[in-house]
Amino acid sequence: MRKLIGFLLLLLVLVVILDRVAVTGVQREIATQATAKYDLSTPPEVTIEGIPFLTQAIAGRYEEVRVAAGAMTISGIRLSSVDFTLRGVTAPLADLVLRPQQVDMRAERVEGAVVVPVETLNQKAPRGIKVNVVGDELNVSGEITVLGQKVPVKAALKVEIVEGGLQLVPGKVTLGGGIPVPDPERFINYRIPIGKLPYNLKLTEVKAVPEGLRISGEATDVPLRG
Repeated sequence: MRKLIGFLLLLLVLVVILDRVAVTGVQREIATQATAKYDLSTPPEVTIEGIPFLTQAIAGRYEEVRVAAGAMTISGIRLSSVDFTLRGVTAPLADLVLRPQQVDMRAERVEGAVVVPVETLNQKAPRGIKVNVVGDELNVSGEITVLGQKVPVKAALKVEIVEGGLQLVPGKVTLGGGIPVPDPERFINYRIPIGKLPYNLKLTEVKAVPEGLRISGEATDVPLRG
């Protein structure tokens, strides 16, 4: 009996080790493909959720895979955080083991979020304008130049998703100095271009967070190979 118990314990340990080795291999392959496909400077951190992993591997389907790419620059725009959740990832185990360079890996759905930091918002803002986050709103303050005169200005910013990026539009504009300025919004209105995001994410929502602007997006039937 002791020998049987010892054998079963050893078998259990081996299964656990094999499970962890297998998950590490698949995570590494997804990271490699993402790095090549999107020309990342460093491989992202990939985590396959769900234990045991081997049952997913045998089925060739992984219900939830998290990809944290960290900071990156896309089309000249610095993003401080880039995170994705891949759902329904399919990748036959035999292909991953025998033909990793040819396996057809794809996700049924991808959900992602990137953060445009306040520093980037200020770099793209009109001259003399500073952006800051107050609660869940973006505010701007500074000076605009009108007919050679500097006019103090404050406003709240609305952020709209437009073709090719984000449009920052001032709401009520408050001017100082008593100088009349026609259409003062035009001095503050500006755009932040957002290039093609990894996994072909389509922007769906934007909201202010303490770090800047958090942009969410999603995509379906996404190939993961480069």
